[in-house]
Amino acid sequence: MRLIIVSGRSGSGKSTALDVLEDNGYYCIDNLPADLLPELAERALLHPEQLQPFVAVSIDARNMPSQLKRFPELLRQVRDRNIRCDIVYLDAAQDTLLKRFSETRRRHPLTSEHRSLSEAIGDESKLLEPIIDLADLRIDTTHLNLYQLRDTLTLRLLKQPAPGTAYLVESFGFKRGLPVDADLVFDVRCLPNPYWKPELRDYSGLDQPINDYLSAEPEVEEMYQDIAGYLQKWLPRIAASNRAYVTVAIGCTGGRHRSVYLAQRLSEALKTQLKNVQVRHRDLS
Repeated sequence: MRLIIVSGRSGSGKSTALDVLEDNGYYCIDNLPADLLPELAERALLHPEQLQPFVAVSIDARNMPSQLKRFPELLRQVRDRNIRCDIVYLDAAQDTLLKRFSETRRRHPLTSEHRSLSEAIGDESKLLEPIIDLADLRIDTTHLNLYQLRDTLTLRLLKQPAPGTAYLVESFGFKRGLPVDADLVFDVRCLPNPYWKPELRDYSGLDQPINDYLSAEPEVEEMYQDIAGYLQKWLPRIAASNRAYVTVAIGCTGGRHRSVYLAQRLSEALKTQLKNVQVRHRDLS
């Protein structure tokens, strides 16, 4: 049995996550009381015919605060039964969450006549701290539309051929902010920028003209060799510390040329050494 626990602040995309998992064969339970996690695990062991091998549950601030505080203990009881369990935490910037609630006109579960929407969103983070601290994978949905979120969830959660560490090499642009789920960040803005070549501006780091331009620059090759050497040495050691997900972020100014070129090249090199390497270009669309 594989169990995925989906959590996050209201408006961050939890319903979308459950929809994606359900579409991919998971039996999904929304708003499961956290106290029932051990019972769910026990039922899976004693009566495997009653449960599907893939189960996803949502646990969030709709739970009682006392249950959320006990989450670390409840999770330990599940994992002590040798059930593979991944925790996915979705979040977005405060302003983005406020905008989403304004657009949908839905009521936040923590609002009341004494607590405004802004206060409720802030308080939600404090309530979910026991889950945040244990999350295996964190996804920032601030800049993701519905389809991008679905693609990200599919890439990170479902394209794992076997248990073990899933590595993501992600390009991004600093002008849109750092990826909050990044474990390692490399800044390549010091490299020659194809953007300032009018004949190259409209291409991306996936196109041959950009490949030819950057591969001919000694600084780019030196940066690539330094980053590749570091990752090839240290990623296996990071995996040895029982990390389920590791994200390596490569950033340039706009996330279109230099970071894309290097992220693509690094992912191909790492695939020769590691089993589960994925690549994503956050700001290329």
